[in-house]
Formats: sequence, C-alpha cells, structure tokens
Amino acid sequence: MHRRNVLRAAVVGTGSVAFGFTMTRPSFAAYPVQNGPSPYGPLQPADANGVMLPQGFTSRIVARSSQTVPGTSYTWHGAPDGGACFADGNGWIYTSNAELSTGGGASALRFDAAGNVVDAYRILNNTRSNCAGGATPWNTWLSCEEVDRGYVYETDPFGVNAASQRAAMGRFKHEAAACDPDRGVIYLTEDVSDGAFYRFKPTTWGNLASGQLQVLTETSGTLAWKNVPDPDGSPTATRNQVANTKRFNGGEGCYYADGVCFFTTKGDNRVWAYDAVNNTLVIAYDDNLTSSAPLTGVDNITGAAASGDLFVAEDGGNMEICIITPDDIVAPFLRLSGHGSSEITGPAFNPPGDRLYFSSQRGTSGSSSAGVTFEVTGPFRTA
Repeated sequence: MHRRNVLRAAVVGTGSVAFGFTMTRPSFAAYPVQNGPSPYGPLQPADANGVMLPQGFTSRIVARSSQTVPGTSYTWHGAPDGGACFADGNGWIYTSNAELSTGGGASALRFDAAGNVVDAYRILNNTRSNCAGGATPWNTWLSCEEVDRGYVYETDPFGVNAASQRAAMGRFKHEAAACDPDRGVIYLTEDVSDGAFYRFKPTTWGNLASGQLQVLTETSGTLAWKNVPDPDGSPTATRNQVANTKRFNGGEGCYYADGVCFFTTKGDNRVWAYDAVNNTLVIAYDDNLTSSAPLTGVDNITGAAASGDLFVAEDGGNMEICIITPDDIVAPFLRLSGHGSSEITGPAFNPPGDRLYFSSQRGTSGSSSAGVTFEVTGPFRTA
C-alpha cells in the first residue's frame, strides 16, 4: 500500500497530538480522511442488477441464497457475510460465511481463469452466526462466530480438509480477523459496545492449535498488549479480565497491510489504524469529523494491494462500498439500489485484483434467504 508522506493526526495511545511526523513506511498522509471526488468518477445509474458503478465497471450476480449456483448443483447459503479470495491454480476461490443463528457455517465458489464458476461447496457446518473472519497466509479461511463465547473455526477453502475449532483464539463475540505475518500474530475484533481489540500469538506460526490471546490496553496514554488469563471467557468475559483494556464500540471488519491493521467500529462509525511498528493507534475516519461524510454504518473492510485503496462496506446507510484513497479521500465506489433492508458484506478482491466480490446479505426483500452475491469487474487502479 502506498500511504506515505506526512501524518497529521490525533494519535491515540501516545498521549499527544503529532504533526509533521514523517512515516518511513506506507501510511495515511493525513487523518481523519475527508470527503472528496472518487478517483473513479461519479456513480452511474443502476444497472440491471441494481448496482450503481463508476463508468467502465460492470456487475454480475454469481450466487443467490436458497438457489442453485449456476453451473453447479450446490444451493447457496443464506445471509452471506464475510468473505475472502484464494488463488487456485490459474483461477481462484471465494469463501463466504453464513450469518445464520442455526446452520451457520461457510461455503465456497470456485472460478476458472476466465472467471467462470466451476464449482460450489460447503467448507464449514453446524456453527452459529458466522459473521466475518479472515484469510491466513497458509491459505485457510478463519470463520468467526458472532455470539457470546463464540469460536474461531479454521476452514479449508479448497474443500479437502475438515474445519478445526480454534479455542485458543478465545471465546467471545468474534467479528473479524487479520493476519500480521511480520509479527506472527492475528488481530481480532469483538462486536459489543464495550468490546476489546485482541491479537493471538500462535506457539508456532501457521499452527493455530495453541498460543496466547492478548488484549490491547492503554495506561496513561501508552498502549500495551497484555495476556488474557482465561481465553475461555467464563465466568469472566475476555474483555473484562485485564485492567485498562482499551474499549471499542462495536468492532467490525479488520484488514492488515504493511505494518498497519485497519479495523472498523460501527457503534461510533469509525475506521481505526493500528500502527504495529510504532505501537500507536489513530482514528483514520470519523463521520463526525469528516465534512459531508458519505460513509455510514462502517462494517467489513478490505484493500486493493496494487493501489493502496481501502474499500469499506456499509451496514445500512445508503448501501455503499466507499473507497478511502492514499490521498486521504473518502468517496462512494458503488451503491446498491433497492436493498434498503440489507447490508453489504464480504468485500474481497480476486488474486489478480481485477474483480471485487461482495454480497447483499438480505437482498431486496430483507430476508436472510434472499441474499445476493455479486462480482464487479473493471479498470481497478494499479497505482
């Protein structure tokens, strides 16, 4: 990601306001980001799929909940939520959670090199409210249960190996996960109003069967990671076990790149940036501090590695995916028309970076059985 130049921000966890601090690695130029014109231009009228896109982009529907995925015999799951893409030879795989209180789990779509769906299948069964999650560098999908004392499940996007429950990663109301291979940790968000921000340090990187769950704390303006004594979360919730745990209002999506973990909190409509190199935390986006803020109901987040752009999906608002550019501009990238009782979930780019996948969790009817999974193709930026 190409987020260089000067940081002008209120830095949380340093007890001061930093001006003129030059980052020696990619970072935002100025926080908080401000409303401005999209590098892709204005949105065009909705297409036949109800998707408003910039000029030059097109959409297609690749799966519908409760219906057979075209080209396969598999029935797509309801309430599609968090997702990720994985390379599969010359093609790729898109995984998708099912945020259902019973049945839950996750499924996968397999694409060939031309982008045709060639297979669809189940990769996780019999779990609850699988909301978001995250991809690992060793090509597994972490599917997180958004329930009290929920688990993280490690699944195989290729549909070969059975899913594994990863209890060492803690039992709490999980939302998303993002791997930091530079420090050998996985960041985890918690979707409650007084939630915490965690990281899990596996005993051996690449093996999540054991390790240490830690929580971010703040004491006199200094951030620190402290061990959670009882990751099982009973009788005391994980977020309440360590003194000075830093609180976040409804943790949602999580995305790591180049030393920075970006995560969202829907309760206060913010995008945060945790600088893992310098151990500082900033508010990258706040709709209360951004003039004519287009982004509301922040939820899932992903990034385009080639351009450094972030893509943030809305739960509510006017059903947009908004872009946050390295030039610190926030603007709509797409909008769904007629999906007002739904939320946008699971944004993820395929490995070449020329196709973006996402879902409308409840479609146009507002029913979990009416979810729609989309693909957007077009001239995505490469720099």
